[in-house]
Amino acid sequence: MTPDTVTDPSTLLASNVEVPQHVVYRSFPSETVVLNLQTGRYHGLNATAGRMLEELERAACVRDAAAALAEGYKRAQELVEHDLCELCCALLERGLIEAHGGSEP
Repeated sequence: MTPDTVTDPSTLLASNVEVPQHVVYRSFPSETVVLNLQTGRYHGLNATAGRMLEELERAACVRDAAAALAEGYKRAQELVEHDLCELCCALLERGLIEAHGGSEP
């Protein structure tokens, strides 16, 4: 799945997200640093986005990651889903994650 094919939030929410082998990241207390080894470019994520990335790797799909984050942050799941979809789109555009699947449950 490419960034161009992820236009529908429901498709993205049903997708499994993974960090490809050419991307490494390390979390620090105030930020997460992500390095794309193919481009040599570093990307900084704030602490919340770093936690979202970690949850995306653990969850079966983006929707499940949003549910866990919503519970942890005590926020409405719809709001977290929106923010998580925006983050995923930005990371997809930079080649920092890959999305697979995406069929509606």
